[in-house]
Amino acid sequence: MIAGLIICASLTVVDGDTVKCDGQNMRLLGEGVPFVSGIDTPEIGSHAKCIKERKLALIAKGRLKELLAEKGLRIVLSGAVDKTPSHRPLVNIYRTTGEEIGKKLLREGFARTWSPRHRNDWCDG
Repeated sequence: MIAGLIICASLTVVDGDTVKCDGQNMRLLGEGVPFVSGIDTPEIGSHAKCIKERKLALIAKGRLKELLAEKGLRIVLSGAVDKTPSHRPLVNIYRTTGEEIGKKLLREGFARTWSPRHRNDWCDG
């Protein structure tokens, strides 16, 4: 996959860190480095490990949906895909202010930092 800017006729939210661009799932990086750092949000539905995680996931999804409703978003492919079976492209989405949406979710508490050696537990405390 080649890094670069993409245009989506349709951009929808799958969960707090996954969007669908014209039918293709894409994972938010939060300006992280592919396979080194990024963002993580709670899992939705049956992928959640507890009710608390499921509720947090719906809240994170709702916030991402609000942010994607803005006009003039810029979606930038990192050139890498994740290691899931669906091989989602890893992307950064920027607001017109230049602010990256994944980093905004982190700052607002809807996401946590992701790294390959650390698994976030959304069910604790």
